[in-house]
Amino acid sequence: MFTLDDMITFVWAFFITLPIVAVIHSAGHFFFAKIFGGKTNIVLGKGRSICSFGIFELRLLYFVDSESYYQELKIDNRLTHCLVYAGGVIFNGLFIILVNTAIYYGYLPKHQFFYQFVYFSLYYIFFALLPIQYGKDHVTDGKAIWNIIKNGKPTAE
Repeated sequence: MFTLDDMITFVWAFFITLPIVAVIHSAGHFFFAKIFGGKTNIVLGKGRSICSFGIFELRLLYFVDSESYYQELKIDNRLTHCLVYAGGVIFNGLFIILVNTAIYYGYLPKHQFFYQFVYFSLYYIFFALLPIQYGKDHVTDGKAIWNIIKNGKPTAE
């Protein structure tokens, strides 16, 4: 049963853990875009911009979402675009392995924070890979990969 005692867990899960998972996901896209020579950035949140430094922008509702935009890959083919879109899932998966390995070998404690971190990472992986379009101009990573394989570009036209 959810009680007032659970509110602290709720707060750090949604206002700390989830944004960390979101940044890791976006960092995966950023990493692969940079490897292939793209111009890219990371945006954490929705709403008006609070601050930005370098390639990172923080928005008012930082816990809601994250995005990574890229353009002009120097190595520009279907495989590189698919890897950029898969980068978020790859990074989330690698961090799940890293956290679980660190817990297994005693470098990290068995703690609710890490349980929720892995849970939200799996959540991100699952929903990123679902090949669906949501909104007029938005597709999931899975749908973008499917469109790239099928049509050569991330959006269905």
